[in-house]
Amino acid sequence: MQPMKFGVGQPMLRKEDESLLRGNGHYVGDHAPPGLLHATVLRSPHAHARFRFTDLAAARAKPGVHLVLGGEDIADLGPLPCMIELPDTKIAVPPYPVLAREVARHVGDAIAFVVADSIDQARDAAEAIAIEWSPLPHVTDAATALAPGAPQVWSDRLGNLCFENTIGDKTKTEQAFASAAHIVELTVINQRLVANYLDTRGVVGECDEDGRITLTLSSQGPHAIRDLLCNNVLRIAPERLRVVTPDVGGGFGTKLFPYREYALAAVAAERLRRPVKWIADRSDHFLGDCQGRDNRTRARLAVDQKGRFLALDVDIVADMGAYLSVYAPLIPVLGAGMAPGVYNIPVSYVRTRGVFTNTIPVDAYRGAGRPEAAYLIERLVDAAAHDLGVAPDSLRKKNFIRPRAMPYRTATGKLYDSGDFAGHLARAQEAADWAGFNKRIKQSKKAGKLRGIGLATYIEACGNNGPENANLRLERDGTVTLLIGTQSTGQGHHTAYAQLIADELDVPPEQVRVVQGDTDVIATGLGTGGSSSIPCGGASVAGASKKLASNLKSLAADALEASPSDLEIAGGQVRVVGTDRAMKFADIAALPDATPDLTSAADVFTPGEATYPNGTHLAEVEVDPATGAVEIVNYVVVDDFGVTLNPLMLAGQVHGGAVQGLGQALMEHAVYNADGQLVTASLMDYALPRAADTPAFSFETRNVKCATNPLGVKGAGEAGAIGSCPAVMNAIVDALWRAYRVRHLDMPATAERVWQAIEEGRRVHTL
Repeated sequence: MQPMKFGVGQPMLRKEDESLLRGNGHYVGDHAPPGLLHATVLRSPHAHARFRFTDLAAARAKPGVHLVLGGEDIADLGPLPCMIELPDTKIAVPPYPVLAREVARHVGDAIAFVVADSIDQARDAAEAIAIEWSPLPHVTDAATALAPGAPQVWSDRLGNLCFENTIGDKTKTEQAFASAAHIVELTVINQRLVANYLDTRGVVGECDEDGRITLTLSSQGPHAIRDLLCNNVLRIAPERLRVVTPDVGGGFGTKLFPYREYALAAVAAERLRRPVKWIADRSDHFLGDCQGRDNRTRARLAVDQKGRFLALDVDIVADMGAYLSVYAPLIPVLGAGMAPGVYNIPVSYVRTRGVFTNTIPVDAYRGAGRPEAAYLIERLVDAAAHDLGVAPDSLRKKNFIRPRAMPYRTATGKLYDSGDFAGHLARAQEAADWAGFNKRIKQSKKAGKLRGIGLATYIEACGNNGPENANLRLERDGTVTLLIGTQSTGQGHHTAYAQLIADELDVPPEQVRVVQGDTDVIATGLGTGGSSSIPCGGASVAGASKKLASNLKSLAADALEASPSDLEIAGGQVRVVGTDRAMKFADIAALPDATPDLTSAADVFTPGEATYPNGTHLAEVEVDPATGAVEIVNYVVVDDFGVTLNPLMLAGQVHGGAVQGLGQALMEHAVYNADGQLVTASLMDYALPRAADTPAFSFETRNVKCATNPLGVKGAGEAGAIGSCPAVMNAIVDALWRAYRVRHLDMPATAERVWQAIEEGRRVHTL
């Protein structure tokens, strides 16, 4: 059978872009029901302090003010939940109140909610709230928080340790290190990041005359938010809450879960019986949204005399912030499981400690633990190559898991189904002209520049957020409607799902309508996270499409006087093979026997195992030793995503993820000062990559079909952010190592940090 014109593998342009480019998108900020009121959140200016309101009456008396809520006014609400349980691990879960009462535990902690006719009136009233503050000792660094005598984030418990989790075999790992010819040690920092999507979070709360609440909000899936709010915070039946998510401009993991403002908007709408709107400005975003990463990791690698890896020992200290967000404890543990990377490491032991600090809570951010793992092992392998005096590519190739070893169970328990790591590394080297690097480094030297080249061969686990349901129906006009519980935040779901449907029904994308983001219309849904929309949701769409195609053949069989086995689908018709006898979908929908049971189909896919996308990122940089400025002069990516659904959208995903990784490698860093203030709390202080910072990417795939997914896909949404950090940092350190034997540099590699490393290298080099 010939590939469908719009089916899997075709480089289709995104069908949703025309509407968005014409300004016809509909975001939370565009939702303005009649009688709309506006809300703002008053936040703590202190990292840790006791407080009490001394005068709320003045704020409540301000013009246009309808409601002022403090913690005492919503005492009936439950705390925001942490939903994670870890095997054999006790997690200390303190209350995460919707509004802090008596004690604020980080700068930005929400303490009051003000509703008024306009946002300016709400802000004026918030400023009029009189508060008496009594500052308390604070700690904003996880390693410091573990030290004896450190300030307590929670005074009712001893120490700031939230949990301690271990993976692997400690005894066997210690034995392997005892017999090692070489032991390589490295400490790396994955600094704290701010997600910075274009479309900041927002919510509009409405309450009808029957007391049913509707929340329109920017999310990565409304069902989980509805259920968590109803069951844990609002304490109402899920039937009383409808959650709607319209267009979303970026999520990156941090829009997966409920936030305080969602519950507050629901309460305010119910009490006032008018719509209440809260939209985060950038200050709200920096001070109120969960942040990402923030790990300090010490690692040791045991190596034998032939350069083969024997064991890996890892100790992770992960900052949780002041409260536990929904998935927070899971994130560093996910990274711990991927610590061995693509290497045949027989034994390992990974300890992860979550720590409370007086900072904004940390949760999932693009990659959710796997970027941290890839950065650790890829930097460690480069350090091992430098210590052993061997080429970093040769050391990798010697220790890669071989394709013939698949399926391969890692020492941390992950089951890799497929992959040819040496194959895509070799292709990346070829595409980047690795062999010609020595010539290029001479040219850089003549120009007064340092030059470095770096590899990162990564693997990640994703695609297992399931089950996901897909419901497909044929409409009377011959178009097809898909209802699914995933949520597009800019990835192109409407196009991707249309391609999967086209593979079975051969209808053009404009005849497919995708419905997401409404808990009243779609019964269930896990939302979008962990690169699971195509591996899991897409598999369900493909299954439902096959079932609907079979139903349509059965319906058309009598009218065409043929057996269903003699029929085929092509061009939005069912036809008798080898003839011109055919029925259009609209005609089939009009048949007397075309009951809803036969003109619709549903399927659910439950993944039994994660998928494991992998690949090689290769970066080449020039460094100006006089200023420390870094320029990426070449960047090559060769990925294994199993099967490519749409090459154009795939390239966009990889480019976007890689740029986020470059941002972390070169400039992004959420910084707290000694007073506990977030000094990078605006886009004036927190650097983001721009077009001038982005190289021209060379991207291709060298796919090995996934053995555990019915579509053969491996997931791609997070991969770019996973391979890019270590590739860029390895290239920078390579340049500094060649010139001054600088062994390590922490992210972000700002010009100042690079210049300082160069100056220190020069000093040591001349002693």
